Amino acid sequence: MIALTALLCAAQVLGMLSTATFPALIPEFVDAWGLSNSAAGFVSGAYFAGYIAAVPVLVSLTDREDARLIYLGSQCLGGLAALGFALFATGFWTAVVFRVLGGVGLAGTYMVGARILSDRVEGTRQSRAIAWYTAHFGIGTSLSVLVAGEVAGMLDWQWAYGVSAAGHLAAVALVAFGLRPMGRPEERPEGAVLDLRPVLKNRPAMAYVLAYSAHVWELFAFRTWLVAFLTFALVTQGAGNGLNPTRVATVILLLGTPASILGNEAAVAFGRRRAVAIVMAVSAAMALGLGFTAAWPVGWMLAAFAIYGVTVMADSGALTAGAVAASDPERRGATMALHTLLGFAAGTLGPLTAGAVLDFSGGESSLLAWGLCFASMGIVAFLGPVVLARVGR
Repeated sequence: MIALTALLCAAQVLGMLSTATFPALIPEFVDAWGLSNSAAGFVSGAYFAGYIAAVPVLVSLTDREDARLIYLGSQCLGGLAALGFALFATGFWTAVVFRVLGGVGLAGTYMVGARILSDRVEGTRQSRAIAWYTAHFGIGTSLSVLVAGEVAGMLDWQWAYGVSAAGHLAAVALVAFGLRPMGRPEERPEGAVLDLRPVLKNRPAMAYVLAYSAHVWELFAFRTWLVAFLTFALVTQGAGNGLNPTRVATVILLLGTPASILGNEAAVAFGRRRAVAIVMAVSAAMALGLGFTAAWPVGWMLAAFAIYGVTVMADSGALTAGAVAASDPERRGATMALHTLLGFAAGTLGPLTAGAVLDFSGGESSLLAWGLCFASMGIVAFLGPVVLARVGR
């Protein structure tokens, strides 16, 4: 189990180097292409629009086909999308096209990788393996931010995207040579590939699916606007020359990795629904005031963001592991497809909504606007505990 989990975690991190390249460089793209904050949020969200368009088909297919083949093809597509962005993106619309294609690539790797794990590991070990795997989504995002900032700083944004394309190629090599084919599932469900009705009737699974949507709305909006917020806050506090926003953001996002793993362990020990609901409520409450910390001393502001970086991710692994555990084994792929479909649909709307709030309330140079931007994330996150209480009972 350890070797398999490590291989898939490493492949996921390498294959996600392009995920946050655009969000990490939003200030640069806004200046270079004359984008509004709403437009930048749209480009960022287009990645997840591509994801949600493809994920129902690609993940549901794992109930019928070898997930390994779907994974490899999707990593190749992700690499081509990153390379295409580096070579051909010149403005809003071309950026949207390549972000959408990159999202399609992620649709066939993230939850498909979780399916590869769940097919090969069972019981308590399955919950832990999936928690480790989903936690590495945060590592992939964090390293994407770091690599984008460092490479763009030394060279330019085209090179940042080129390096991320190489990450996809490395992920393909790892899985192609390190994971043996498993063949088609022996028990294949009847009916159409996209028949999600049996999943919708599974209330315990749907509680985790819907709560995950609230979680991803908050999380992806936070990840998208974190670097831009830090740029504003550090300059406002006169610390712009001493602290690099992308490096600070990387550290904050990396805190989510152990938080997700430990959050799943707490869910196993104290009851999954109760533990997840408490964490989601704390995270949402923090988000309501987080944007206003730009006026605090830098140390206190960064401490608040570090704590929030823990709470916003502490429920992630537990939510996904809960959905998998509550699923019908024959409909596991379909359950995971709906789980990630609704989650990433929320992840598309979250950054766009936060960007619109930022624009309409004063722009990226306004403390009030940043306060309301983060508060919009927290309001949606509060829906998670409500759903767990009402749907999951």
